[in-house]
Amino acid sequence: MAQTPATISGTVTDKTSGNGLSGVTVSIKGATAGTITSNSGGFQLKTTHTLPLTLIFSYVGYKSEERQISSADEKVNVQLATTEILGQEFVVAASRVQESILQSPVSIEKIDARTLKTSPAPNFYDAIGNLKGVEMSTQSLTFKSVNTRGFNSNGNTRVLQLNDGMDNQAPGLNFAVGNMVGIPELDLDNVELIPGAASALYGPNALNGILLMNSKNPFQYQGLSAQVKTGILSDAGRTKTNTGFYDVAVRYAHAFNNKWAFKLNIGYLKADDWQAYDKRDQSLANGHTLQDGTRANNEGYNGVNIYGDENTVNMHNVLNSQFMTPGSPLANQLAFLSAVAFKGTITPTQIFNGAIPGAGASSVTRTGYNEADVVDYGTKNLKLNGALHYKIHENLEALIQGSYGSGTTVYTGADRYSLKNFNMGQYKVELKSPDFYVRLYTTQERSGDSYAAGTLAAGVNEAWKSSQQWYGEYFSTYATQSIGTFAQAYGAALAGGATPADALTAAQNAVNTGRGTFYQNARAKADSGRYLPGTAAFNNAADKVKGKPIPGDANGVGAKFTDKTNLYQAEAMYNFHNLIHFAEILVGGDYRLYTLNSEKTLFALDDNGNEFRIKEYGGYLQIMKKLVDDHIKLTGSIRYDKNMNFKGQFSPRLSAVYTFLNTHNIRVSYQTGFRIPNNQNQYIDLVTPQAHLIGGLPFFRDRYHLNTGPVYTLQSVLAGNPQQYTFRDFEPEKIQAFELGYKSLIAQKLLIDAYIYHNNFKNLNGNQVLVQPVSATQQNIFSIPVSAAETIQSWGWAIGLDYSLPLHFTAGGNVSYNELNNEKNLKNFFAEFNTPKVRYSLNFGNRNIANSNIAFNVIWKWQDAFVWQSSFVGPNVYAGALSEIPSYGTLDAMVSKFFPKAKTTVKLGGANILNKGYVQSWGNPTVGAQWYVSLGYNL
Repeated sequence: MAQTPATISGTVTDKTSGNGLSGVTVSIKGATAGTITSNSGGFQLKTTHTLPLTLIFSYVGYKSEERQISSADEKVNVQLATTEILGQEFVVAASRVQESILQSPVSIEKIDARTLKTSPAPNFYDAIGNLKGVEMSTQSLTFKSVNTRGFNSNGNTRVLQLNDGMDNQAPGLNFAVGNMVGIPELDLDNVELIPGAASALYGPNALNGILLMNSKNPFQYQGLSAQVKTGILSDAGRTKTNTGFYDVAVRYAHAFNNKWAFKLNIGYLKADDWQAYDKRDQSLANGHTLQDGTRANNEGYNGVNIYGDENTVNMHNVLNSQFMTPGSPLANQLAFLSAVAFKGTITPTQIFNGAIPGAGASSVTRTGYNEADVVDYGTKNLKLNGALHYKIHENLEALIQGSYGSGTTVYTGADRYSLKNFNMGQYKVELKSPDFYVRLYTTQERSGDSYAAGTLAAGVNEAWKSSQQWYGEYFSTYATQSIGTFAQAYGAALAGGATPADALTAAQNAVNTGRGTFYQNARAKADSGRYLPGTAAFNNAADKVKGKPIPGDANGVGAKFTDKTNLYQAEAMYNFHNLIHFAEILVGGDYRLYTLNSEKTLFALDDNGNEFRIKEYGGYLQIMKKLVDDHIKLTGSIRYDKNMNFKGQFSPRLSAVYTFLNTHNIRVSYQTGFRIPNNQNQYIDLVTPQAHLIGGLPFFRDRYHLNTGPVYTLQSVLAGNPQQYTFRDFEPEKIQAFELGYKSLIAQKLLIDAYIYHNNFKNLNGNQVLVQPVSATQQNIFSIPVSAAETIQSWGWAIGLDYSLPLHFTAGGNVSYNELNNEKNLKNFFAEFNTPKVRYSLNFGNRNIANSNIAFNVIWKWQDAFVWQSSFVGPNVYAGALSEIPSYGTLDAMVSKFFPKAKTTVKLGGANILNKGYVQSWGNPTVGAQWYVSLGYNL
């Protein structure tokens, strides 16, 4: 009997306690219509669907129930029983259609609200790091980059992060800024992660994986939710060991007549950030190593997190150039000493070589500043989010959504960037049904008052005293004292009857004895009056440098990072399952436009003096078919994408899943993927303390005469045998991925998930440091993205076990292995694999001890040491692959208590509670312990 309209009502209770359950999702099977239960467990659902129909009742931590409804007059009373949910989740990311996680054609991980309630991680984004095969790079408390299966980086451009279907990248940077402009935790419905290639459905940049974060629908999740979290960050190496933080969030959602619904979110976090304070010497200058070099013993010192000390000038070469210039003061002085004072017993060249250290021991750098002196560690993050939904009818929904995030954090690129008052907005309109969606959205990035910390330090030094003057004073002071000491000792020896040879030895010994004093006095003279951190002079100079765009002008250095790039995207997808029945067929496509806008400071300009626009488009087709009584599921998909600067790319995927004994699944897949070089790799044109960064597009080589003059690899220069570099085409990265996996649920107690993979990378983009000689004493250092000529091979495996013990106890763990196969065959190309070979995690917990509503969870994680290579690493350390990240382990724990009547949860926990500080990538901060307590309502 048709009901137009009809109102179905009832109550949902806990089967054990008999108490009403609030927040239970009540939905019509096969439709988008639905509602949630009230505080007492009651619900009303208005529908125009023809009766009978089937209602689905679902709630985190409870077994879902279905109930067929024949009449709107019947009162629906449903009891839900608590259950473990091992292997019972459904996912969408793997095929863009809902399917059992056990039968996913590719590896996939999921975090839902239930997982978050018992996670000891301080927030859901940190909890992603507990997933199997995931690596993270922490650059700040609020800026962490997610990666899988190797080739990790800060600001990862190989993992695609989507928030409610929107690419969450900062358009000018091409990577997600952690979760600063993401979904607030109170509004998070679930997270799905696919490790490995996913370009066949998701297009460019889903090369190493895709992270999909989905928010709560206001029709299904209504009411008020709130959470207050506070605690302590602790690390002995920081300026202040223990500092507090707080994190508050509120969500409200409401639906009207099952037609209109809205939600509003606000969240704010404030803390004193983790600090980077690695003072190891990455210059490798003057015979020193990474371990033994210090500012006190190496005049060419370049500390990892000391800034303003990157530029090296060779004192021997500069003074020798003066000495070889006829009529120069130095040449005249040495000629006088040789001919007059010492009556021809010694040549000017002997005096110079005896007094001035050789070129291999004469590197000098300016005195730098600690990172804490130039970086804003006052991290903060404001998130605002709202959406308005309208049900045109029960299977068609329109919505408008906006997300805005702002704050201060730190990002590690070629420099350490203080992203101060950075903000970004994402705004979309969407029309969706179970069969299709059409989505339009834009991402608007604004860099605010962001600046490059290393450039700032160099700029303050220059504002106080130019490098030309500073080095002049240093070299003059050193030469005066060293030559004076040499002359005095030589003359005294001759006067005492020594031969010229013995006098020369005595003079050299005197110089060697006094060399430390000469260095000290030279630096003291050059540093006299230097701006000290915290003084008005320092602050005034820093403000001027921070206010001037990179790289500055004739009046001084600029450190301001200016980026106002926007992204615009249109996309659509249609599922033909209601029209075509022999197989499930999907088609989709998208169009994207980047409008680069750094106010002409970061990116190259075209012939008209404007920054570039970048256009991309793509489309895909997927066919899925089940065979042999649904025991075999075959999926094939193909996608084509075109970027205006590169040839079109096809990305096919084939997979098969064989299901036997109901819960055992074997999967095999062949996937391809690609990554279009990011906007910076295409168009950046920026001078940094380490090198001049330029894009990889061909016009740069002509613009900077790299095709016409001698250009050598840094490695060959350091080896003393400069080799001309030969350019090859700069192309998108491509990957061929083969995977064999097994996932099963045994006896409803043990969940097993295992896979082994092999990847072939072609055109892998890496950095090549090039040396362009300008004169006998000057050279240009360029860092340019290049494509590897060799096929780079990697492989790995992972296995995860989760076991449901009696009395709600759970235990589990996972281990992953990743290795670069042919690194030794890559010659001078650095793949920047940046991944530990072994990483594992163990967990033990209970979500409801003896039905007391008390939960606890403990997680131990460990990873081994590995080499990290990036543009932030000093060139000499980079070339020698010396930038090792030590192994480390962390222990996280939490305990919580839920009060049902008050709908309130109190949670006490901590990450890295043993407070063993660790660093996840070169130059990044040391992460210590984070303890917290939270109070949540209606979570």
